[in-house]
Amino acid sequence: MKKLLLLCLAAQGLVQLCMAQDNDYIKRPALGVHFFFDDFNGGGYVKKFGLNRAIRDKQIGKFSSMSPGLAINYLKGISPHLDLSAGLAGSFVDYPITGKSAFGNDNLLLEGDVSVSAKMLTDKYWVTPYLSAGLGASKYKGYYGAIVPLGVGLQVNFYDEAYLFINSQYRFGLTENTSNHLYYSIGVAGNIGAKKEPKPLAVAPPPIPVAEPPKDRDNDGVVDSLDACPDTPGMAKFNGCPDTDNDGIPDKDDKCPSIAGLARYQGCPVPDRDKDGINDEEDKCPDQPGVARYQGCPVPDRDKDGVNDEEDKCPDLAGDPANGGCPVIKEEVVRKIEYAAKNIFFASGKYTLLAKSNKGLNEVVKILNENKDLKLDIDGYTDNTGKAEKNQVLSQNRADAVMKYFVSKGVDASRLQSTGHGVDSPIADNKTAAGRAKNRRVELHLKYY
Repeated sequence: MKKLLLLCLAAQGLVQLCMAQDNDYIKRPALGVHFFFDDFNGGGYVKKFGLNRAIRDKQIGKFSSMSPGLAINYLKGISPHLDLSAGLAGSFVDYPITGKSAFGNDNLLLEGDVSVSAKMLTDKYWVTPYLSAGLGASKYKGYYGAIVPLGVGLQVNFYDEAYLFINSQYRFGLTENTSNHLYYSIGVAGNIGAKKEPKPLAVAPPPIPVAEPPKDRDNDGVVDSLDACPDTPGMAKFNGCPDTDNDGIPDKDDKCPSIAGLARYQGCPVPDRDKDGINDEEDKCPDQPGVARYQGCPVPDRDKDGVNDEEDKCPDLAGDPANGGCPVIKEEVVRKIEYAAKNIFFASGKYTLLAKSNKGLNEVVKILNENKDLKLDIDGYTDNTGKAEKNQVLSQNRADAVMKYFVSKGVDASRLQSTGHGVDSPIADNKTAAGRAKNRRVELHLKYY
């Protein structure tokens, strides 16, 4: 805590050295509202073990130990680098008081404080970091106490009319009825009252003219003899002509005087011929509407089947849009696969393939060899006889046995996938022998992806 106080004093001294640089930005009176979180667990950890250990042990910023609240404050600048703030904060918390039992989260904690913020930069800048220190008081049920809030923050300036504040404070108690805690807030404040205009400086009366002054009909500060646009107020750098869109091209030379553009397009913006929102200089397909992720070109369709690659399940294989862009597997092929699946047999209770399964499996091998783009899912199932865990292992081993048979016949293993489902998804009643026989099965499913 001593280190934090020394840091605040050092920052204060630095700000004082900078104050002479800019005296035109003293904050006007403003009212603000802030949403905040109190963290008593983190504050207590800092008090007990120090800030470095609290950060190392990740005891700061734990959302689960925070309590939300709402605060209002009044702001007023007292110099370009110093702002005075008075605030009142309220939250419903279980406020820890030494020697007292817990009170519960339904009691209101009120904290009021007066603080001074030392800004690293003046309000001339959009973003300004600052340090703050102050003195305050707290009330919780019948207990009153005094607190000292020390903090760091960031101010975002919106055209000198409103401000966004992000602030983190360590509030430590000066009295026995207060508890150290961390305070995180984010809020906005807006100016109140009219802006004070600087008093005009006294101007000495002009000398008696000895000659008629040059004429300036449009009163733009450029005399008519040098004004290329003598009847329209303009700027000296454009010989008295205006630049309505402030693109650096005077209106008289600007083909798009009310829209900011570029000189190479005679004052107009970069064109977008295909109206896809990507200008022609960045569009690889400037005459064909596209999307940004393809640099202005349409989503590609490599296999030219009418289904773009992002939606095509078989982007390199021309297929049917109704089938996700994949070819439709012929019905006669599907029937052969289903027939082979129904004629896969194993030794009872084992995963040893019986020879009478080979004829159907060889037909599947032939189909896969003739259609190199096809893949095959092999799914094993059992009935509910015995323990579910053993049935799961048996179903996986049987599916693996079929896959190994196909691999032994020259089918690439990358085209095959075997999965055991155990007793899941029965297709018949396990209460009957016939039903259990149907549930003991291996299913084969052809696919292209």
